[in-house]
Amino acid sequence: MQELLKQIQDPTDLRKLPMEQLPQLAAEIREIIIRTVAKNGGHLASNLGAVELSLALHYAFQTPTDKLIWDVGHQCYTHKLICGRREEFHSLRQPGGISGFCNREESPYDCFTTGHSSNSISLAFGMAQARDKSGGQEKVVAVIGDGALTGGMAFEGLNHAGDLPTNFVVVLNDNGMSIGGNVGAMSRRLSALRSGRKYNRAKHSVSRLLLKLPLLGPALVDFISGFKHTIKSAVVPGMLFENFGFVYLGPIDGHDIPAMVEIFQRAAELKRPALVHVKTIKGKGMSPAEKQPELFHGMGRFDVETGASIPSDSKPSYTDIFSKTMMELAKEREDIIAVTAAMCQGTGLSPFSAAYPERFFDVGIAEQHAISFCAGLANGGQRPVAAIYSSFLQRAYDQLVEDVCLQNLPLILAVDRASLVGDDGCSHQGIFDLSYLRSIPNMTIMAPADGPELRMMLRAALDFNSPTAIRYPRCTAAVLNQSPVPIEKGKGILLREGGDFCLFAIGTMVEASLEAAELLAIRGIQAAVVNARFAAPLDQELLLKLLSRCKGRILTAEENTIKGGFGAACAESLAASGMEYDLCIAALPEQFIPQGKRNQQLAEFGLDGPGLAERAMKRWFPERMGKNGTK
Repeated sequence: MQELLKQIQDPTDLRKLPMEQLPQLAAEIREIIIRTVAKNGGHLASNLGAVELSLALHYAFQTPTDKLIWDVGHQCYTHKLICGRREEFHSLRQPGGISGFCNREESPYDCFTTGHSSNSISLAFGMAQARDKSGGQEKVVAVIGDGALTGGMAFEGLNHAGDLPTNFVVVLNDNGMSIGGNVGAMSRRLSALRSGRKYNRAKHSVSRLLLKLPLLGPALVDFISGFKHTIKSAVVPGMLFENFGFVYLGPIDGHDIPAMVEIFQRAAELKRPALVHVKTIKGKGMSPAEKQPELFHGMGRFDVETGASIPSDSKPSYTDIFSKTMMELAKEREDIIAVTAAMCQGTGLSPFSAAYPERFFDVGIAEQHAISFCAGLANGGQRPVAAIYSSFLQRAYDQLVEDVCLQNLPLILAVDRASLVGDDGCSHQGIFDLSYLRSIPNMTIMAPADGPELRMMLRAALDFNSPTAIRYPRCTAAVLNQSPVPIEKGKGILLREGGDFCLFAIGTMVEASLEAAELLAIRGIQAAVVNARFAAPLDQELLLKLLSRCKGRILTAEENTIKGGFGAACAESLAASGMEYDLCIAALPEQFIPQGKRNQQLAEFGLDGPGLAERAMKRWFPERMGKNGTK
């Protein structure tokens, strides 16, 4: 059988294929997606479910002139394969390879760099308005999943767009994870009627004729419209969208390419916003993924034949330790409530949700609501713990300011995926949270140096009785074998004595700083090492004490952007002291960082042990470096 995918350089080639060959092309695409994700990891189930949908969209619309906006981008692998990146697809999510999400720098077919949820309707509506203002004719399409529709921003976009007569198309990819099932043949029939050209022309013709009747005409039109609305409300699942001002079309089979192509083309001809509801099967074409779509949503490497994951490390991660500690604390305190935003498994809260379902809330992709909901819980005497990824928590900054910190409520933020996240890349890097959280009054910020310290911090946070964030990375938990020292609010601990300079480190950088101190000791340089523990409040007393004992030399280390982070906090404190100091800040650069292997990127940015040692030598001990300025 002829291989079709090799013939597709871009969607122009796709549109040359007869419709009856597209199922074969879909099968070839599924095979390459499964093989690639098995090797590289990635978002599997969502992409397998969107193969036919992606083909139908590019077949129906003249991309890249017509614009496709993929919400989140969890389903864009087929899009990449047929839009000029087939030869590069093997590099998916790898250092220097193509992104696992849409990326404007990769292709003109990617309208927006994606990775976060619920914004596609707003983006598409803005592009449609820009088109109308400039007199363009291109079509604009947003593809949003039913999960992303739980985000409040999606409804804000619907509310605004439905109020204006601008044509653009929203495709709701419903894989059955959130929205109720098909209501049957009546819905499909009404959809076909309402999308048909003859029906729409007839409806407007009848309305015009009735309006010409003296006196009774307008009343008849109003009566018929009201009666139709009542009937549709009873039998059509899309009345929610109709009430927003959209023409609702569907639901239709999201694996029937000819049906989708026809309805997409009809939707594009309407003079109003249209929402096309397609039903897909998440994980389609791979039995284990169809049976357990949540498990196969975001995958590491796995065996193609069995679907079994290939473990990369048997040691516990920080997320594992958080999960176990939450179970321990829940047994001890009945007022602990766990909250997450559509990341129950990812944040390690699945065991908690099973053991304490009445004390667990998954609010969907709604971080803003999650934080205000937690504020209400805390205000009512409960002790909520909100487990949210660092990059997703950015969405709730206003709620943290107004509803949590202004009220000084005892919410514990478990900030997972803080620091570099590896394969997910620029949209998911958790490298800004120290900066944006540190700017808020009343917010306590901690970062554990190892796994045991995370357990201690969670327990200590319950006693602080104020907003507290604990940030930890997506990696195996370090074990520093240090004697446990109780957590005292705003206090760091001195781990190593030294008089030549001080490494003042927080979180993941404590382990790297201890390694750097060992490397420097070989060259006769004695570095003190501090585990700061807190970014806010900062242990100013310990910082100034080490400053006087270490010749005024301080090297701060953090896995956060350099702007406004932990090093900036130390700089502010030192400047206010009036003492002389020589400060060097080791942090991530002021840029969006693409995907890569975390350890490699830490080395690239000089944030591993050798990198910190080299930074100190270049700054204060250049005479002890090698001939070529090397370590």
